[in-house]
Amino acid sequence: MSTPHNEAALGEIAETVIMPGDPLRAKFIAENFLDDAKLVNSVRCAYAYTGKYKGKQLTVMASGMGMPSMGIYCYELYKIYGVQNIIRIGSCGGYLPELKLFDIVLSNRVYSESNFAYTLNNDDCHLVSSDENLNKIISSTAKKLNLPLYEGDTICTDCFDVYMTDKPKFMERIPKEIKPCAAEMEAFSLFYVAKLLGKKASCLMSVVDSEFIDKIATQKERETGLKNMIILALESSLFF
Repeated sequence: MSTPHNEAALGEIAETVIMPGDPLRAKFIAENFLDDAKLVNSVRCAYAYTGKYKGKQLTVMASGMGMPSMGIYCYELYKIYGVQNIIRIGSCGGYLPELKLFDIVLSNRVYSESNFAYTLNNDDCHLVSSDENLNKIISSTAKKLNLPLYEGDTICTDCFDVYMTDKPKFMERIPKEIKPCAAEMEAFSLFYVAKLLGKKASCLMSVVDSEFIDKIATQKERETGLKNMIILALESSLFF
């Protein structure tokens, strides 16, 4: 059974999915880290590859940019394809001076002004958590790999925050109990859909820009330069 957005047959997608936003990053991971990788979806260039990492079957699939795109793909993966775990891996903007370029962030909770939950489920929800068990595994794996990992609250926006006309006003609207360390554009819909369907989700991000950093990661670096984050996600998935 396929969907309007995914041509994969049932059984061609693993129970655990590593989910970058960029389809070329999905291709890069499949070609460089998976054994016997097979392209199982190319509709709208949302490439999905299923193969094995150290003997475990995994799927890596692109989500596209933004909550609507992520919301469609993760809903179908959970609801139709029987996926149990999704780790989003992507880029983020760092919001703390101690975060350096390519530092890895693990989201514990994500806040969004979006009405995604209200539209999907008539739920006036703007704060949702990642799966605690997945996060514990990722945190433990990072320690074993000696990879520094920053854990904290993040925010999920409907637009690229760099393009906001008045970012300080946006920041003033964030509830005081939320202390965002980074911002991205997909995690809220992923976490919310996982919660709605009784599944598990987590989000790893690499810092690619920040008001505290002069350098901004290039397009090529964003596509292929996030290897530590990729390895952390893959190694963690062995324990799911």
